[in-house]
Amino acid sequence: MKPTKSRNNLIYRATFHTRSKQLGSPLSEELRKRYGKRSIRVIEGDTIKIVRGEFKGVDGKIAKVSTQKNSVSIEGVKKEKTKGDKFDIYIHTSNLVVTGLNTDDKWRISKLEGKKSGEKPVVEKTPKKESVSKETKGTNNQKKEVEK
Repeated sequence: MKPTKSRNNLIYRATFHTRSKQLGSPLSEELRKRYGKRSIRVIEGDTIKIVRGEFKGVDGKIAKVSTQKNSVSIEGVKKEKTKGDKFDIYIHTSNLVVTGLNTDDKWRISKLEGKKSGEKPVVEKTPKKESVSKETKGTNNQKKEVEK
């Protein structure tokens, strides 16, 4: 497949699942240490800080998430038309840093807390049944040899 075709599939003709994954933003240093992850998919209600662009340094909450535009609108970040009307600005998620999480979704929080990058999962060791069965087989063979 040509590189242009595969690029277009990722950008313009991406599936909903792929577009949703592309809406990730890096976590702040505090949240990184707490959850052991670098980035997370943003949802409505997350508190963010804009780190690039015209509105750099602005803090706010995410008002809308647009998967078609691969960006989010933030409460209080608006532009004004020449006639005086105000409209929402959509900012790409790579230009944001998540400073606070929306904790309404318990599944999302449990997923975050369950995956710590530095830790290995603890596997409980159970006694092997094969070792016991081999011993009994050995004793049966010894009995047969004794009988002969």
